[in-house]
Amino acid sequence: MSSTSTKARSTHKNQSTDGSVPKIVINTRPIARAAPLTNHLRAAGFTVVEMPMLTLQPRPTTGDDLALMRAWLAGEYKALVIISPTAATSGLNVWQSLVYSEHDDSSYAQPDNKAANIASEALVAPSQIIAVGQATATALTQANIDAANYQVRQPEVANNEGMLAMPEIERLQAGDKLLIWRGLGGRRLLVDTLQARGVHIDSIAWYKRTMPTEAMTQYQQWQKDFFVCNQTTNTTPKQAKPIVVVSSGAAFEHWTSIVQGAREKMSEPKRSNDIMTDARDNLPLTLADFSYVVLGERLANMVAAQRLSYWRVEDLAPDTILSAITTNT
Repeated sequence: MSSTSTKARSTHKNQSTDGSVPKIVINTRPIARAAPLTNHLRAAGFTVVEMPMLTLQPRPTTGDDLALMRAWLAGEYKALVIISPTAATSGLNVWQSLVYSEHDDSSYAQPDNKAANIASEALVAPSQIIAVGQATATALTQANIDAANYQVRQPEVANNEGMLAMPEIERLQAGDKLLIWRGLGGRRLLVDTLQARGVHIDSIAWYKRTMPTEAMTQYQQWQKDFFVCNQTTNTTPKQAKPIVVVSSGAAFEHWTSIVQGAREKMSEPKRSNDIMTDARDNLPLTLADFSYVVLGERLANMVAAQRLSYWRVEDLAPDTILSAITTNT
């Protein structure tokens, strides 16, 4: 089934037929990226709970990372793919620092103004730059990049399949080199497909994704409140399932761990001052007690493998996600 969004396709699997209308959406995006979706869904009348399943932690820049950056600046790569705004910001900072170091021994008319002169100097891209998603493109356009030779390009659909369809990617041949700025893990379809064509791929992981330390406590408290609300409002078993928005395989793995961990805790003997004590008379929620909005084919396959109800979207624009929910419920 197609959504009303013009930006992405939404495919629904295992749709409920009870006609219920969802009230709760759990937004698992990292806290720095959650607000646009949260605000959009709340404006549409949904109760939105921000429950990040990922936190982004910077990784130290290594000598190998700097060597790859210098090789890219020397023109050894046909294109640079930037996966996220965080990767864009981190890479731009290192790019700027390398430009600064190159000018370190050069002379300016006013040495005191050297840093200002370098900071105002446009960054000259040595290859095509591809930004995955509008937020990533925005981070790049806010930088002082000389677009005379290469402009920042975006895939029509901000996912692996969309990138593979881009002319800049399609024309890559055996022996060509591609550099990726990213976080640790993810984007295997792009890498695997291009490597199968003989394209040499290097990547710099500027950050890593970890589970927030407060994720379990936050979920337990939400589940407790959810049970209390249901008892207060005398809801029926046919109430609408809460909807969980998941944007990556790592986030879904963390969500799975949290839900299953909370079930195990609820089966333990009661203890005083236990956040779950008042909820133990309820059956703990399972993964199947939620519906899911998931990004892309790989994540959809992960969710489908567990026989869960989901809608697949092809980008994370708030309009796309709202359309997927409202069209399919």
